[in-house]
Amino acid sequence: MLTIGDAFPAYDLKAVVSSDPRTAFQQISNSSDASKWKVVFFWPKDFTFVCPTEIAAFGRLNGEFNDRDAVVYGVSTDSEFVHLAWRQHHDDLRDLPFPMLADIKRELSSDLGILDKEEGVCLRATFIVDPDGVIRFVSVNDLSVGRNPQEVLRVLDALQTDELCPCNWQKGEEVLKAA
Repeated sequence: MLTIGDAFPAYDLKAVVSSDPRTAFQQISNSSDASKWKVVFFWPKDFTFVCPTEIAAFGRLNGEFNDRDAVVYGVSTDSEFVHLAWRQHHDDLRDLPFPMLADIKRELSSDLGILDKEEGVCLRATFIVDPDGVIRFVSVNDLSVGRNPQEVLRVLDALQTDELCPCNWQKGEEVLKAA
C-alpha cells in the first residue's frame, strides 16, 4: 500500500457531480484542481449501509474543506451509472457537493494497494494529498467500520500549519515549539 511521502498515482476517471443525468458526468484526473489539497476517500460498494453515512458526513463538511483550499473526491469501484442511480435514490446523497469517481477498472485502487483481497472492493481508505501530489495522510478502516470525516479535517488543518501539532490539536490552538 502506498503511504506517507509517496506520490499519489495518476488517474483519469469518470465522475458523477450531480443527480441530473444531463449534467451528471464529468472527467476528473490528477491534474484537476492541481494547485489544491485533495482529500480522496474510498468506500467498498454503492447501495450499502455504512458507506452513505460516511459519504453524507464528508458532504456536510465539504464547505470546511473548501475553506482550507482542499477538494474532496469520493471513489469506489462502482460505475458512474451506479453512482448516479444511488444519488438519485438516496436522500442523503442527492445533493452531494463533491464528485463520486468511478474506478471500474480498479486501476487507482490497485495502484494504491487498497483492494480487499477477498472481496475485490476498496477498503475504507482515506488519503490527504498535498498540492504537489504527495500523500501526507493515510487511514484505512475495516470494511465494517466507518471513518470520522471530522478527524480527517483536523489532520488537514494540522498538516497545513507545517508545525508540530500535539495529540487532539484543533485549528487555532497553539502548536508545539521545539526547544
